[in-house]
Amino acid sequence: MSTVNVGVDIAKHKFDAARLDAGGKYKQKQFGNGPAGFEDFLAWLEGFGGDRPTVCMEATGAYSVPLAEFLAASGWPVCVVNPAAVAAFAKSELSRAKTDRADAKLIARFAREKRPPLWTPPPANVRLLQDLLRRAEDLDTMAQMERNRLDTASPDVRDSIQSVLERLEAELSTVKSRIKDHIDNDPGLRQRADLLESIPGIGITTAAHLLVALSSHHAFATAKQAAAHSGLDIRILQSGKWAGQSRLTKCGDPLLRKALYMPALVAWQHNPPIRAFCQRLKDKGKNGKAIACAAMRKLLHIAFAILKSGKKFDPNYGVA
Repeated sequence: MSTVNVGVDIAKHKFDAARLDAGGKYKQKQFGNGPAGFEDFLAWLEGFGGDRPTVCMEATGAYSVPLAEFLAASGWPVCVVNPAAVAAFAKSELSRAKTDRADAKLIARFAREKRPPLWTPPPANVRLLQDLLRRAEDLDTMAQMERNRLDTASPDVRDSIQSVLERLEAELSTVKSRIKDHIDNDPGLRQRADLLESIPGIGITTAAHLLVALSSHHAFATAKQAAAHSGLDIRILQSGKWAGQSRLTKCGDPLLRKALYMPALVAWQHNPPIRAFCQRLKDKGKNGKAIACAAMRKLLHIAFAILKSGKKFDPNYGVA
């Protein structure tokens, strides 16, 4: 493994790269965040010779994924890390500088010291499903904003708001249909969705989110790893103002947590293992919000087990 690391601080139109060699010296350069810039970046990296270094960048969605996919397709080791991990590392260094060049150097040091796991690009069918789900969420958010405006709008602008709202709702319906058609037309996704939909509380929308979150490219070995990736793991507080309390870390995918909330409430009432689990928590004096969060995590654990076993949900499994 190369002792050289490259940190990338990426933005919409450009990205800064910092190459950190074994001797602790940096070489830095800025590139355009597009196909031409990617080729220039690759030529810059190859110009140093030697083993291929690990390229590390923060997960910034649409800004980072194209570069990460380009590098992975070109055979370069890539790490895509949670920005919160880099921010925590910066605090541990008492870092004060906050510029693109300084952040690129910081990410290179983070990669050298923390050795994050390599990133694997999602399969094309999962990537498309993820894009459609994000588009549906964006449209739903915009539609809700228009509904809120409609409640207090003057008569002069109500027609305009209503027109935009109808267009957004029509487009949202189209995207939801595309999500269903995409799953139905892909035998692998359809088979896994059928397994997930056998779990009481999970419908096609939640199944779609779980197909992305539990995709094999994540290589989760345990359900706990999947829960941590989704931000459904627990942070235990033993000191300070909130000592004795526990909270979700919320370090993972917020869309998955949102997608699991209502299904968890349904499962609390109609899914035998989760109903029994929630009752035990209630008997211990846990409040409703804590029980709902625990039900979300339990639902994710069950979904992970179902997909790993390839067997549909058994309502009698795990019920005392």
